[in-house]
Amino acid sequence: MSARQETFEKTLERLETVVARLESGDASLEKGVALFKEGMILAASCRKRLDDAKMEISLAMGGTPGGVAPFGDEPGDDDATEGPGGDADVG
Repeated sequence: MSARQETFEKTLERLETVVARLESGDASLEKGVALFKEGMILAASCRKRLDDAKMEISLAMGGTPGGVAPFGDEPGDDDATEGPGGDADVG
């Protein structure tokens, strides 16, 4: 079964196992290279799934594809950080 067909949690669990095995230093050179390659594939799969989830959440919250928030919805643009007139840097 490919990394993409497994759940995110199972893929991450396998990645953690691969990393632990590499860190232990018990693997032969050939096995270490194979584990490294597998780890890179697993890491890419996890990263892609996280990016996809981030996109879904952004779209569900009214964001736009590509991670760019609509004008006025930038992080930190809440009323608690603004000055008395509503504009934080207007003097």
